[in-house]
Amino acid sequence: MTSLGANFTDNNTDLRREIRMNVSYIAHISGRVQGVYFRASSQQQAIEYSLSGYARNLADGDVEVLLCGEEDNIEKMLAWLAHGPEQAQVTEIQHKKVPWQEHNFFSIG
Repeated sequence: MTSLGANFTDNNTDLRREIRMNVSYIAHISGRVQGVYFRASSQQQAIEYSLSGYARNLADGDVEVLLCGEEDNIEKMLAWLAHGPEQAQVTEIQHKKVPWQEHNFFSIG
């Protein structure tokens, strides 16, 4: 019976982990964020945090970042995006939770 209880707990843990994985956020970052390796640095950080999604330049000079993965890691990534790489000067970051989007890797667009 102890074995059954352990398996039940493991299954619940796996289920909670799976539920946490299905979270996506989109962020718009303003300031000096283009031409300063912001997207490439974002990709490196996202990989470090096991996140998928993308980073792309917008016509207005902002960068848009889609983050998909565990919410704890997304929160860490959002904190990093608030300052970005050394060359960047972030003046504002806006983010919101969006419906889950399936991405297999983090791309730069």
